[in-house]
Amino acid sequence: MIASLLAAALIAAAPASPLSVVKSGNADVQKAANAPGATAESLAGVVEKFVDFEELAKRALGDKTWATLTPAQQKEFTTTMTGLLRASYAQKAIGQAQAQVKYGKESVQGSEATVNTLLTVKKDQIPVDYRLYRAGKGEWRIYDVITDEVSLVDTYKGQFRKLLNDKGFDGLLSTLKSKRAQLEKENAEQAAKGGAAKGAGN
Repeated sequence: MIASLLAAALIAAAPASPLSVVKSGNADVQKAANAPGATAESLAGVVEKFVDFEELAKRALGDKTWATLTPAQQKEFTTTMTGLLRASYAQKAIGQAQAQVKYGKESVQGSEATVNTLLTVKKDQIPVDYRLYRAGKGEWRIYDVITDEVSLVDTYKGQFRKLLNDKGFDGLLSTLKSKRAQLEKENAEQAAKGGAAKGAGN
């Protein structure tokens, strides 16, 4: 009896598998996206539970560049990029609220993992792979999304490299702040429209 209780406790304490993290994350996002009055901001809070935006931002910038920044610059970059990613990811999630997800295989190599999925939006089928890493407490967190073989981290990495070469770090940060402000404005306007439409329907 004691042995079975111990086993149950260990199972309950074990971190969820990468596939389970992706499945539960997608389910939570779809539930939030389909809820009355759903906004990009409300979805962002849900997405943050399983997507590590800070890790994504750091990997996109690259270890070498990250090491050259002061602690203040690292903090400002992380805050700005996290806000941008939250707004962008949540905006896309609203657009895919009615998507059907088919789960494929889970591949684990040490502290890194990949989960394959197939997204069906209307008649379009889009392969979406999630890359995860094992965080400090052993839980799996998503840090990259590969849509139709295009990596989010690699896309940002290419953009960052060009901006750093052309404008330096201050120019990169200024560009990111402008993009973040634009996305957050669009999301706020969308939320206002939704609220107005709901009020008109009452």
